[in-house]
Amino acid sequence: MDVRRATERYPGGDPEAGIDSRHAFSFGPHYDPGNLRFGAVIACNEERLGPGAGFGEHPHSHTEIVTWVAEGELTHRDSTGHETRVRPGDVQRLSAAGGVRHVERNDGDAPLVFVQMWLVPLRPGGDPAYEIVRGIADSTPYAVPEAGAMLHVRRLVPGERTAVPEAAYVYVHVVRGDVRLGAETLGPGDSVRLAGEKDLAVVGVTEAELLLWEMSA
Repeated sequence: MDVRRATERYPGGDPEAGIDSRHAFSFGPHYDPGNLRFGAVIACNEERLGPGAGFGEHPHSHTEIVTWVAEGELTHRDSTGHETRVRPGDVQRLSAAGGVRHVERNDGDAPLVFVQMWLVPLRPGGDPAYEIVRGIADSTPYAVPEAGAMLHVRRLVPGERTAVPEAAYVYVHVVRGDVRLGAETLGPGDSVRLAGEKDLAVVGVTEAELLLWEMSA
């Protein structure tokens, strides 16, 4: 069990442009050869965009990009012709495959907070693809077979327990609230990396929301 605290994240973004980023893995100028990936996950970025702020058009390739909005509304546009508004409870996935360009903005008048996670596909190349699932439920895991991964969303009330998937690798990210995992109490932005663990459960300390990646390789 490898616990990483929110305070350990690498700062990034452009605060003067209204972009505040916090990176859980080696990213951009914050190169850390000992923190390049866990399982299929190579990035878990917490992004905060002020009204009117955003990331201009930029490229990606050979990456599965999954986005979860915590607050506000995200405007997404990409070079395959998709333009979407992503809201809390929605899961958005952009398969960059052989190459794609996209724009992400806060076109609203309220702050936007989202978590973006990048996964390495099992096989590179192919054609880009886009998908959005509206209002995903706790009982409905979201599969990313291209990366051998499954995303579980959990929303807990105080005292409620939820089992941690038993898999080769499990990555846990706390979106909001406080939870307890084993002897550790976790807060917003904290994460845990689990390898081959069994019989674990997360318990809500307060009302909480968390994301769990179940990965086979």
